[in-house]
Amino acid sequence: MPIRPALLIVYHSHTGGTRQMAEAACAGAQHEGAVDVRLLHASQAGAQDLLNAQGYLFATPENLAAISGLMKDFFDRSYYGALDQIQGHPYASLICAGSDGRNAARQIERIATGWHLKAVAEPLIICTHAQTPEAILAPKRIDSADLQRCEELGQSLAVGLALGIF
Repeated sequence: MPIRPALLIVYHSHTGGTRQMAEAACAGAQHEGAVDVRLLHASQAGAQDLLNAQGYLFATPENLAAISGLMKDFFDRSYYGALDQIQGHPYASLICAGSDGRNAARQIERIATGWHLKAVAEPLIICTHAQTPEAILAPKRIDSADLQRCEELGQSLAVGLALGIF
């Protein structure tokens, strides 16, 4: 009997926006019953979780034009433990941004390049336009249309894994 592919979703969220996005992607991925889906906070995820999965979705807020510190910590702790063992695996990313999110997406892309992962979608960047200290620190509520886009990305990634497309 073949082993079911697994999709690992790793996220960090301080104000709730990225968590909502990751949960929506997880819900979408779970529509594909032939794939095991794991949603882990970045502080709980590590190299072994990467090794146990065949595809990845990395979700982070944009903090000071970069990935969050806890997401960076996940990558730092996991990088060498997974190096040369996950090459070719598919990945995608979700960015909850206050401005444009592009630098955070580039950082994930550079890390994924080092692991030789295969991007299967453009980074999905949801911009909250939070620019004041109060808006930046306030709890976020991602609108339903954007959450739908996150759900569709999760489902697409899971379907691709299930069908062996990636």
